[in-house]
Amino acid sequence: MSLLALSNVSVRYGRLTAVRNVSFSMAEGEILFITGPNGAGKSSLLRAIAGVTPPAGGRIDFEGHDITGRSPEDIARLGVSMVPEGRDVFGGLTIEENLMVGTGMHARERGWKARAATELEAVYATFPILKDRRHTQAGLLSGGQQQMLVIGRALMTHPRLVAIDEPSLGLAPNITDQVYERLIALQAERKLTLLIVEQSSTRAMMAGGRMMLMRGGEILLDGDARALGQSEAMQAAYFGYGEH
Repeated sequence: MSLLALSNVSVRYGRLTAVRNVSFSMAEGEILFITGPNGAGKSSLLRAIAGVTPPAGGRIDFEGHDITGRSPEDIARLGVSMVPEGRDVFGGLTIEENLMVGTGMHARERGWKARAATELEAVYATFPILKDRRHTQAGLLSGGQQQMLVIGRALMTHPRLVAIDEPSLGLAPNITDQVYERLIALQAERKLTLLIVEQSSTRAMMAGGRMMLMRGGEILLDGDARALGQSEAMQAAYFGYGEH
């Protein structure tokens, strides 16, 4: 059984169709990149999966449970955690306060404080710079540190699947390298399933795994990231060569 499965999912904003009848599935432990030009529908698809934007049609299943149209909080409790585009930190709160926000939905559960403390130490072990600066206001961090923070916050719920929207956005190449190194290490250590929206097909090719190309709200290509990234079909589909 697939961990995540989409069947004919569409997303609309008024008369604009951002995602059009998209279907795919992901196995547990898989790394899947969704790439494509601006306006392809990549972020809208992630928001539909996370419950931020209700689909206009189709069905989304997580571990065999229909999560279509459920609230982001309900979907997060099932094990789906989203890292939004733009890093979205709480600038006036400290690093540690930002991280603890991720555990708030479990505050009524027995033993949540002990679990939160364990997750906090795990995040600090993954991103030592966050522990070193844990009492610093998040708004004072660099872009790369903020990206590490929001990934760490997503991990605080001990998710099964982490959906990340444009982790390299606005970052220098060497900082992007560091972020991806940590992500790939996390995937191996925690057996996470990673769904990553990444406009750069080259970055997806470097990281490896599976890659899908979206354009015009549809999936045009789906295959091995390294093989697909080097293909002529990828370039043609990305830029719309041969269309009339």
